[in-house]
Amino acid sequence: MAREQVIQEGGVRGFGGLRVVALESRMAGESSRLITKAGGIPIEAPTLRELPIEENPAAMEFADSLLAGRFDIVIFMTGVGTRYLFAAMETRHDRADLTAALAKTTVVARGPKPVAALRELGVPVVITVPEPNTWREMVGVLEESNEGVALQGARVAIQEYGISNDELTRALESAGASVTCVPAYRWALPEDLAPLKDAIRQILARTADVMLVTSATQIHHLLEVARGDGVEDELKSALTELIVASVGPVATENLRKLGISVDLEPAHPKLGTLIKEASQRAPELLLNKRSGIVRPRRERPAGSGDAQQSVFMRACRGEATEYTPVWLMRQAGRYMQEYREVRARLSFSELCKNPQAAAEVTVTAQERLGVDAAIIFSDILLIVEPMGLGLAYDHGEGPTISGNIKSGADVDALREITPSEELAFVFDAIRLTRAELDADVPLIGFCGAPFTLASYMIEGGGSRNYVSTKTLMYRDKGAWDALMKVLTRALVDYLRCQVDAGAQALQVFDSWVGCLSPADYRTYVLPHMTELFSKLPPDVPVIHFGTGTATLLDLQVSAGASVLGVDHRVEIGPVFERFPGVAIQGNLDPVALFAEPAYIRDTAEKVLDDVGGKPGHIFNLGHGILPATPVDNAIALVDAVHTLSAK
Repeated sequence: MAREQVIQEGGVRGFGGLRVVALESRMAGESSRLITKAGGIPIEAPTLRELPIEENPAAMEFADSLLAGRFDIVIFMTGVGTRYLFAAMETRHDRADLTAALAKTTVVARGPKPVAALRELGVPVVITVPEPNTWREMVGVLEESNEGVALQGARVAIQEYGISNDELTRALESAGASVTCVPAYRWALPEDLAPLKDAIRQILARTADVMLVTSATQIHHLLEVARGDGVEDELKSALTELIVASVGPVATENLRKLGISVDLEPAHPKLGTLIKEASQRAPELLLNKRSGIVRPRRERPAGSGDAQQSVFMRACRGEATEYTPVWLMRQAGRYMQEYREVRARLSFSELCKNPQAAAEVTVTAQERLGVDAAIIFSDILLIVEPMGLGLAYDHGEGPTISGNIKSGADVDALREITPSEELAFVFDAIRLTRAELDADVPLIGFCGAPFTLASYMIEGGGSRNYVSTKTLMYRDKGAWDALMKVLTRALVDYLRCQVDAGAQALQVFDSWVGCLSPADYRTYVLPHMTELFSKLPPDVPVIHFGTGTATLLDLQVSAGASVLGVDHRVEIGPVFERFPGVAIQGNLDPVALFAEPAYIRDTAEKVLDDVGGKPGHIFNLGHGILPATPVDNAIALVDAVHTLSAK
């Protein structure tokens, strides 16, 4: 689907899941809170540490001159600097004497923060500099003041903030003033550079989308750390692919001097306004900025041109293959830049129900990674809406179900559905995806397993102990079986429609079934899984995947699926030994993708060695790709599996 259509049909909803680098230090927590509230994923990267100057002779000289009446104008630039300066001066002088001396001068506050600090100290403010609080507004307000201020011959003191403002000093001196700069604190790099280095890594890996700059020094420190790691030029290049949002003209001017383009500046130079306006404008700006970028398509080993004879399908059938096929659960997700660009304009629900957009992210993920199969972009819970329950995807909170099941009467009230009608958008997405994929790339359709869906419907969302689910299961087996049967009937039709639309294989996700004992699985789940698999087309491979299922594998195999998916909590080699003739999918820990490429290659090799080249192995993760995963690491895994397993 054309990205322009996504904008027109979706509408902007805040950041929409974009990843936002926040360089703020003092207000880091507030920045993250506001970014999250605006629909973004914050990447905290504090760049500054404010250090008071312990031995500050300049502050003492200023105090002595102030008390002697040698200043006409005193300019306070920052709130924290005002407090530091007074703390230094009060080691020698009484505050009352200092405030009395300041009352005889024209006290100028650069903005609301120094105003607040001066009021706390009992210092009357004569002039407050208007927004955007740059040196230009400061000089202008002094020249135009009705307070009898004359710059010609005036003796001016400036409380500095970390570094000198050379433009302000030169402008005041050009107007005839004599200027004394009074440092109150200095800026240093944070003691812990790990968050800043991680932000640089994410910018370089193109897993960040927006960067918020609230002071010029932040970008100097960012580049200093990058320079120390030898990646300054690469960082500047990567910054051209994300949205740089500057809090105001001072930061903007410094960014441009460093050769970094600024994409937006808020109407008011305040942190909250910056985040709000960035959330409103960044998605479309990002679309425009990245529209001309051509990202590489990964080449897979040459195929036969026939999806049925692909290495993936042959492995599903337990046949020998020339290399081990690999695909990754949640391979279209927030870790991928292209996906976030679409999500910035469509809510998750809208993306699932928009066939063109769902097809786009499905195909993009397969081509970007070079995996051996695509899996349709959808969600296991979409089926509960036409059954009569409410479904919402709350940012950061996961899906929630309203009108959830509490009794047998609630089960009886569920609607029997006709998936071909109520879920037609899924099948449209499959048809579009099948048309866009290479002919030899299989497409996987999927659904949630009856137990996992039932748990969602009963719990209303995620759960740790599944108390409500198990309570209904134990207290009213009749209601439980009725619920599982209505789900099984709907899922059989749903999966068959996916096959009819063009899916070559299916996966059934039982993400929560690991909470059950083998005895409970045998009694409450196995009959329904057996029924489900028996009603699916026999020539279509079905992958049965669950998490935490080490004690349930024998029962899962007995249910009748052709491929068993195992998570990373079991050793895959012994699973092959236990179930000869059953194809096995798995099973690298998703967190391994946060390691260095060499480690990823080594762990992938260990999984392959454990299998020992036996036919019927499909390489995958033990669960889905995590949102912060560097996309280059996912690509490195796919390449490693192809290379290491080639025969």
